[in-house]
Amino acid sequence: MSSKTSSKSRTFAALRVRNFRLYFIGQLISVSGTWMQSLAQGWLVLQITGSSVDLGIAIALQYVPMLLAGSYGGLIADRHEKRRILYFTQTAAGLLALLLGLLVSTHHVTVLTVYAIAMGLGVVNLFDVPARQAFVQEMVGRELIANAVSLNSVLMNAGRLIGPGIAAGLIALVGTAACFFANAGSFVAVLIALMMMNSDAFLPMRTVEREKGQLRLGIKYAFGRPILRNVIIAVAVVGTFAYNFTVTLPLFATKTFHETSAAHYGILMGAMGLGAVIGGLLVARRSRPTPELLALLMLGFGLFMTLAALSPTVLWAEIAMIPTGAFSIALVATANSLLQLNSTEHMRGRVMSLYSIAFLGTTPIGAPLVGIVVSWSNPRIGILMGAAFALLTGLGLLVRQRHHARGQKVFQPA
Repeated sequence: MSSKTSSKSRTFAALRVRNFRLYFIGQLISVSGTWMQSLAQGWLVLQITGSSVDLGIAIALQYVPMLLAGSYGGLIADRHEKRRILYFTQTAAGLLALLLGLLVSTHHVTVLTVYAIAMGLGVVNLFDVPARQAFVQEMVGRELIANAVSLNSVLMNAGRLIGPGIAAGLIALVGTAACFFANAGSFVAVLIALMMMNSDAFLPMRTVEREKGQLRLGIKYAFGRPILRNVIIAVAVVGTFAYNFTVTLPLFATKTFHETSAAHYGILMGAMGLGAVIGGLLVARRSRPTPELLALLMLGFGLFMTLAALSPTVLWAEIAMIPTGAFSIALVATANSLLQLNSTEHMRGRVMSLYSIAFLGTTPIGAPLVGIVVSWSNPRIGILMGAAFALLTGLGLLVRQRHHARGQKVFQPA
């Protein structure tokens, strides 16, 4: 076997598993629809109110349930069959998208109804996200988990590459309602994929019986292990201050570069998605994620965010978003893999729920905060603030890890 063939085999190893292959195809369709809705929802809020603060609130509400009760969602994932949870959550998300499409098409939509549907989707994600995270290992096993997580990140961002471009075209030709209807239909692909899976091929996973103190035990477990604690804290900081592109990018397009159509917003999102696909595929080739790699990826992410923020034209910003997207998804995939590989089977749902709180649940804090910063200054400052936190967090994680490594070497027995 040639080195090129071997490299390709490593990159796409998890796709040899039929259940994961079905999951991958269904999610690719669904995630494209989700990104269509994300772009359309941001554009809709700006059309209704024109306010960066309102845009931040609409995005934040989608993650409030994760912030307040994310650990409970993880506990449900530990107690029940993951595929059954996904049947319910994917159906509910599709119905919410359908409702928003009907409200827009019948001219009954208001910013308050957008807020309510965003909150409803947040409740769905409270249970959906940790179940999906834990379900990956059930499909592929421990040996392929890092590869599967990276490929899962690739599909999430392939959707970001596909969805915004289609959404921008639909908004221009038909209107925003079409994006919500398309997203509602995309969930059918996931339900079909789940039904086609072979239950006998799933890796047996032990579920947790209901007992008192299980949430507290999960938190104690995660924060009692330095590698889990450091990753969760680092992701929380970056998730709060840097991952607010659904707030900053539409404002970057409209206020900084004075674009009046959704086209350049879609291109900015698509460029980031293209970079994310590239970054995810590169990470998929690595079989062993490390804390040092995570720190270096945070530094690269912060650096290219800075270059994007300082871009003199929208074209340069779009170009800078490609490496920004690559580092962003490589960072997320590496953090996810580190947590899954370093947590035990019966704690994995709760550990991944803490990761979801750190990455997604912090959005209700970060999105309005960035919206306020942008309203007081400009979108460049909002992006630069996130870049600064990414750089500082990456540097701190790198110093801490190297200090830990030196300590182990000093105290290693002769």
